[in-house]
Amino acid sequence: MSSRKANTMPARIVKAAKGWIGTPYHDQASVKGVGCDCLGLLRGVWREVVGPEPMPVPPYSRDWGEAGPVEVLAEAARAAMEEIYVADARTGDVVLFRMRQGAIAKHAGILSSRRRFIHAYERTGVIEEFRAGAWERRIAFAFRFPVPERGKG
Repeated sequence: MSSRKANTMPARIVKAAKGWIGTPYHDQASVKGVGCDCLGLLRGVWREVVGPEPMPVPPYSRDWGEAGPVEVLAEAARAAMEEIYVADARTGDVVLFRMRQGAIAKHAGILSSRRRFIHAYERTGVIEEFRAGAWERRIAFAFRFPVPERGKG
């Protein structure tokens, strides 16, 4: 892995994520300009920047994260990405949010700058917004995309 490629990764990730802005919200979808949910956005950016998706995504219901103690989204992210401290998250990193106190993390976004993130939200589709306030308090996990192997991504 060249350090140059690693240094350009955050910019490549943010550029790819910004390309999804305006995509309507659609559960379980991952098609730029057509529809995606928050996981679909991450999957699409992964395909653009890293390469083929690392694992198949099983079907899931809209309320999949409402019950249960298992951090399904975080465990899947751990299998494919480097987990980092939330305080160390920087531009291009993935953050997972708890939508309610005591619930598992079930929403994801990509940091587009120190204070902003890109995500797919049911009421808005893919947007970029400030991560201050309630969003900042809800961040539970952070992950870093892998640098693609030479000749890939």
